[in-house]
This record gives sequence, C-alpha cells and structure tokens, in this order.
Amino acid sequence: MLKFYYSGAPNPVKVALFLEEAGIPYDAIPVDTRKGEQHSPDYLKINPNAKVPAIVDGDVTVFDSNAILLYLGDKTGKFMPPPSDKNRGELLSWLMFVASGVGPFSGQSVHFRHYAPKDGSDYAVNRYVYEAQRHYGVIDARLATRKYMVAETYTIVDMALWGWARMAPFVAGDDTWAKFPNLKRLMDEIGARPAAKIAGALKDRHAFKTEMDDEARKAMFRHMDVKVA
Repeated sequence: MLKFYYSGAPNPVKVALFLEEAGIPYDAIPVDTRKGEQHSPDYLKINPNAKVPAIVDGDVTVFDSNAILLYLGDKTGKFMPPPSDKNRGELLSWLMFVASGVGPFSGQSVHFRHYAPKDGSDYAVNRYVYEAQRHYGVIDARLATRKYMVAETYTIVDMALWGWARMAPFVAGDDTWAKFPNLKRLMDEIGARPAAKIAGALKDRHAFKTEMDDEARKAMFRHMDVKVA
C-alpha cells in the first residue's frame, strides 16, 4: 500500500485530495513538523529536504507536492491529459506556475504576516502579500472565462491550487476574496467535494502539536539559529 507522509499543512492536503478523488488506498503516516520529526534520520532518507509531503509507492519515492500530483496523475491516468493531448503543455505550465509562484509566495506571505519576528519593517510583508495577490490575480483572470484552470476539466492543477488558495484570506488579507471572486468560486466548489472534506479532516486523525513555541520555531524556522553574512 502507498505510504503517504503528511501533516495538516497546505501542501500535504492537496496530495490527500488527489488520493481521495482517485480512490487510491494509502497508509497515512503523520510527520509532526512542530516537533521536528521532518528532521529525523529515517524521514530524511525519504525526503532529504525535510519537508512534507512525500510518498513511497512500492520501490518509488516521490517528494514535493506538485511532483507527487504529476506522478500520481501519470500513473493512474486520472485528472490530467495524456502526453499526446494538446492540453498537456498547458497543464504543465499552470502546474509549474502554482509550484514556483502560488505556493512559495503564499507560504512566505503567511510566514512574514503571522510568524516572523516583528522588526519594525514592513518590507517583507508588503513584498510577499503583493506577490501572493498578484499570482491570485493571474488565476482569477483566467477563471473569469472558464470553469477550471485547464481544458474546462477538473485536473491536478485545480488540486494543486486548492492547497494554498483555499486559505487566501489568511495568506493575503481579509479582502482577498472580494478582490478575486472567480478564484473563490473555484475554491468553494472544490471545498464542497466529498474528497476535499476527507482531505481537510485528515489532520484530525493525529494529535499534531498546535503550539508555536520555541521548540516549534526551532524545528520549522531553523534559519533563526544560523547567522549568515
């Protein structure tokens, strides 16, 4: 059975969504990142980057949520066009847009808005909120003329987007939904799917640490203990 290493963070949740949508049996293995379990020697053998999610599918190991979605989509033939389909390039382009833009900028926006020490400067907050909203704006404009991101069909791109964008107000401010109604429409539709409800509740199977105390900060924000030139 496929082993799925997860936490309740946005990136694992989008992989959980695919697994549930595709009906793939899996063994959900919690990795409590606020306790530092992602840095254990055993987990580093699975993902040397010390992040979740990761999967072990027989003798195949895949880490990074978007790589996992692409791997599972290719393996099952579900929620993505085949390599010969004219929409394949479009899907890859938008998947990488989520991977290199939406995810990183959303994550950094969350970090600087909610977790970083306050040093009196708003530069980092302004930059990452702006970039998160800019990426959401590109998506919102695309969704103004179509139901889904690619070929009018629910695909792994929509799943990848859902991981972070369903939390858009937390990422980029309370007015985010008002600015991007087309994005909200898609997030509401995906969030109402039975598979999404199961994926979102996966975190409740394990008593993950919720406190952002010194132990959690040292485990998740290791740069705070390192001085760089």
